[in-house]
Parts: sequence; structure tokens; C-alpha cells
Amino acid sequence: MRYGESDTAAARALARLRRHRYGAVVERLTEEPSFLAKSMFGGMACYLHGRMMLILIDKRPPWRGLLVLTTRAAQPALVAELPALGVHPVIAKWLLLPDAADDFEETAARVVELIRADDPRIGVESTPGKSRRRRPRRPAARPRARARSGA
Repeated sequence: MRYGESDTAAARALARLRRHRYGAVVERLTEEPSFLAKSMFGGMACYLHGRMMLILIDKRPPWRGLLVLTTRAAQPALVAELPALGVHPVIAKWLLLPDAADDFEETAARVVELIRADDPRIGVESTPGKSRRRRPRRPAARPRARARSGA
């Protein structure tokens, strides 16, 4: 397993991906030996060939659809080939295939084909982040004893 994931964690992520609203659209990615799914940004990130390729996200627009991870340099060629893709309005370095697109399934299937073929325009290198160690909680401050007034 990559990134220190256990078999159980990977199985849970795969099961969550299959239950995701867009899971069926990217099901063919799971057939690849290098496939890995992880929860990210409230969605499911899909890794293949050692790169993060897609994030399936099902929130309110503009966070609904497939985020296609790419570089700014590769965006024009991908948009020319797949016009339903557009620059994400918040994360401009990535492309968005909104689920409201008329040809959502067809475009998503084509994106999956490109990813399986290891198209260099799609995906970003991802390095495992440092594990976050939680700081131990500081004990609650004890109330100070009141000074007794002497009598």
C-alpha cells in the first residue's frame, strides 16, 4: 500500500468510491493495479500511475462534478479536445467537468480513457504529506485559590 494506508483503509476508500454519486463513471480506473482512492476535500481523490488524477466531488456548484487535475500549460489542449471541461472558478489550476454538462457521462468516459492511457496532460505528482501529529491538549487552567483575608 502507498502512503502508509492499511489494506482495510484502502478497501474502505474503494467501497466509498463505489457508493459515490460519480463512482460508476470512474469504475474502470479501479481495474488498474496502481489505482488508489482517498478522501479529500469532502470528495474522493483518484490516483493512478503515481499521480493524483481526479477528485469526485458532490457538493454545491462549483463543487459538483469531476475535478481534473492538470497544469495550466496543459489546460488549453484538454479544453480543445473536451469542450465540456472548463477552468474551475476557485482552483484555476484544475479543470472542472460539471455534472450539469449535457455530455457529462461521455466526457467523463473520455477523461477516464486518457487517464488509463497515462496521458501526461492529466495528473499532478503527489508526495505524501507529513503526518500531522496532534499537539497534546493543555490541561485546563486551574482556578487560582483566593487569597484569604486575615482576621
